[in-house]
Amino acid sequence: MRTTRLDRFEKGMIALQKSQQKTDLLHTRNEKLFAQLIAQQEKTEQQLERNTLLLAETKRIISGIGLNLGDAAEDFFAHSLQENRVLGNIQFDSIAFGLHGHKGKIQDEFDVVMYNGDAVAIIEIKHKVHPADLENLLHRKLPNFRALYPLYSGMKIFLGIAGMSFPKSVVESAEMAGIAVLRQKGDVLLMSSKLKPY
Repeated sequence: MRTTRLDRFEKGMIALQKSQQKTDLLHTRNEKLFAQLIAQQEKTEQQLERNTLLLAETKRIISGIGLNLGDAAEDFFAHSLQENRVLGNIQFDSIAFGLHGHKGKIQDEFDVVMYNGDAVAIIEIKHKVHPADLENLLHRKLPNFRALYPLYSGMKIFLGIAGMSFPKSVVESAEMAGIAVLRQKGDVLLMSSKLKPY
């Protein structure tokens, strides 16, 4: 049997229809897949928003804990030094807490400053003392104090670093530099006594 042009046309049309049906089926599947991807993306974005809120709340809580620990350390050492105004073996007459100074571009706060007629003591308080805190005391706090309070330029200046927790290396570095190390021992203040004037 011989195929005519009409037969070939009909076969081509049938093949085209089948191909169109496959294309339509693929298009429907792609639309469903796209809808699923959009839904998943929306869920992911919602989860990211929840995670962002949780992260912000976690940061707020941790920051509050850090502030509370710092406040507790400052309170402990402030009360101890208020009761006994001694650094090393040096007795001081007066004490100031949270002393703020501002002059030109220099601005600083000093946790504890003690005075007598011959000397000044600057004490930095941290909950956990890090090596950078010691460097900051020597290379930023001390020069800033001198610049902000020139009336004490003729006096000896002693330094102290107070904390609830110290790495051994920081204690050794501070003591070698003649900086008083103030630590808590139970409910008592423990202090090194070998000081060096700056």
